[in-house]
Amino acid sequence: MSFFVAKDARWLQCRDPSPASSVRAMLQRHALAFAMFACVVMLMYGGNVAIGFFSVAKIDGGVMSNRITAPVTIARDHRGVPHISAETQHDLFFAQGFTEASDRLFQMDLARRYAYGRLSELFGTRALPLDEAMRAVDIAGIARRQWAVADARTRAALLAFSAGVNEALDVQPLPLEFRMLLYQPQRWTPYDSIAVATMAALELSDSWHDVLARDDEWRTNGSSCYAQAFPLSDPRYDVTIDGSPAHVSRTVSGCSTKGSIALRNAPRTGSNAWAAGAQRTRDGNALIANDPHVDISIPGIWYVMDLRAPGFHAAGATLPGLPGIALGHNERVAWAATNAQAATTVLYRGASSPRAHAVTECFRIRFSGDICKSYYRNATEFYVTDSQTLPFVAVRWPMYWQRRTSISTLLALDRAANVRDALRALALYRGAPENFIIADRNGTIAYHLAGLIPRDDAWGRYAHPLAALRTPVSLVDFDALPHRNPSRAGILLSANNKMYGDAYPFRLSAAFEPPYRAWRIAWLLHARAKYDASYFRSMQNDTFSPVDAEIARDLHPAALRAWNGHFDPGSRLASTAHDLRTSLESQTGSLALLMDRLRDPAQRREMQFSTDSMTYGALAQREPWSVQGAVDVENPLSPMWYGFLRGRSLPGNGDEYSIHVQETGFGQGFRAVWDAGNWDAGGISIPTGESGEAGSPYYDDEAAAWIRGEQQPLPFSRKAVAKNTLHVLTLQRPSH
Repeated sequence: MSFFVAKDARWLQCRDPSPASSVRAMLQRHALAFAMFACVVMLMYGGNVAIGFFSVAKIDGGVMSNRITAPVTIARDHRGVPHISAETQHDLFFAQGFTEASDRLFQMDLARRYAYGRLSELFGTRALPLDEAMRAVDIAGIARRQWAVADARTRAALLAFSAGVNEALDVQPLPLEFRMLLYQPQRWTPYDSIAVATMAALELSDSWHDVLARDDEWRTNGSSCYAQAFPLSDPRYDVTIDGSPAHVSRTVSGCSTKGSIALRNAPRTGSNAWAAGAQRTRDGNALIANDPHVDISIPGIWYVMDLRAPGFHAAGATLPGLPGIALGHNERVAWAATNAQAATTVLYRGASSPRAHAVTECFRIRFSGDICKSYYRNATEFYVTDSQTLPFVAVRWPMYWQRRTSISTLLALDRAANVRDALRALALYRGAPENFIIADRNGTIAYHLAGLIPRDDAWGRYAHPLAALRTPVSLVDFDALPHRNPSRAGILLSANNKMYGDAYPFRLSAAFEPPYRAWRIAWLLHARAKYDASYFRSMQNDTFSPVDAEIARDLHPAALRAWNGHFDPGSRLASTAHDLRTSLESQTGSLALLMDRLRDPAQRREMQFSTDSMTYGALAQREPWSVQGAVDVENPLSPMWYGFLRGRSLPGNGDEYSIHVQETGFGQGFRAVWDAGNWDAGGISIPTGESGEAGSPYYDDEAAAWIRGEQQPLPFSRKAVAKNTLHVLTLQRPSH
């Protein structure tokens, strides 16, 4: 078309003489196109997520695999608990890895990413501080070193387990969370299982952050004031491992320290365990109970299983990512554990130039550029930085340098023949310090503290000067750790409290958990001459808090005169009592200092006057404890616009110092009672469900029974398993 002749009328009608209108029209067209493109992308994303929600793992039928030697049966009961039966132990651990990955693959992947310091690859810069802290420990290096010297049995179990996980990656649908975050999981290796076990030990250990907080308290207020604010125990409630009064004294020095914010707000870790020998039970079998306390989440930290093969039959709870059963029983022995609250790290502050090799760690950060950071390590310690201290702090953590993986001990307990055999296995345990209570089908019970505890005068209360690095750190020998010899006539208990008397030569801890749960367990055990499994189960649901009851009784504010000391769901008085104690504890600086004031008559009268006016008018404003003490059960992704992944909220029921522990985000991870020898009479419950797949009927199905305080049976005998089987998946070799 020429521009020098008259324009075609049709062209003139189509053109727009206004440049602004042309630009506006163009933007409108592009905006519409972009909106349509965004809608298509969101529809594709939503469709992909929906496919993940409805495509749950296969639990019926058959799966072909050339990685096993004979058919393996995975039977599931009414709550989806897998009961695996195999003809060889290789096939058993292969099937365990397959089953765990089928139900909890995203949880397993998230755990290993946390252990390796690789969360920012998924979540961007918000996860970088966590990654930087975890890289300092070099869990990847620990896993390599432990794998290199692992015994043949442990290596075989880890190889088979890893192969099973990867089989599930190949044949089961990709779980929902991977679709939501738009990434593919990597293959599982034996290093990953060791890394998850090491990460669990780190979480249960005395962190350097806590030691530094105590060090600040120690330097600010002195050793005597530290001891008063954070004592080893409360002498009014202190009990021994066998439930007897400890008869210890406590010196009150009159310190006015408030206690540091970091120490007052330190997260609690805990558990309850107790046992009775055959002479103390109605059916003549030893009884044992266990309820570990963990962060309440969905999926839960624990996974319930039953594993059977020639030479191996164990059931109970494990951590997803690990072979074997961590806490539970086999055909002859049951074991329970609580965190020992022992000192596990030795710190040295004042290093301006670390005495170690520099290692460069690079972080791949999603939605951002990669960054690299220098770390300093040598054979026995690693260095961390803390902006509130000198540039570098040297950390000696025995797990860092020792070579035996705790998975070996776990598998040895699964095979133990009796109490003494279990004790021999524990003598080789190289994990975070735990109080182990053991019971066998002969009616015998025993106790032993086991784990890596540095023999150090500081015991986690303060950091040493840098010059002390010249002195090597030794460990407290297993035989020198607190223990009770096997017995058929006794009772044993542990609730993270001090486990020794005045004659014991080592302090072991900066501060144990207060003995209130232990005292209540002992009181309930002494209330009867003989026990049965139902009584042990009722004890696990006990909501009485001795210390809160003492505060309410001695301060006797008008608002609490009718309270019975129980944190029951329907109680408004429990809400008032909890607010009263936490308010007074915050004002005083620590619970120990609060109790010192309360037990001094002059100070108690002053407190009575102030608290009566504080609580009387507030009673009507309190919600029932079921509301005020409720625990939201969150999925790791539920804060990220994925609220449908949340679990059912748990109504307030118990508090920090009752046997039925429950506080914000924290509580009993499972409740188990085992009748040694009559295994089908025992049981174990978890607060959510077996499956980590939101579309599964077993995602949150146990919550209702958990809230009611019921304990679910765990079938163990072949007859009981067959009677309770609802689903059967068979792994078998392809026919040629």
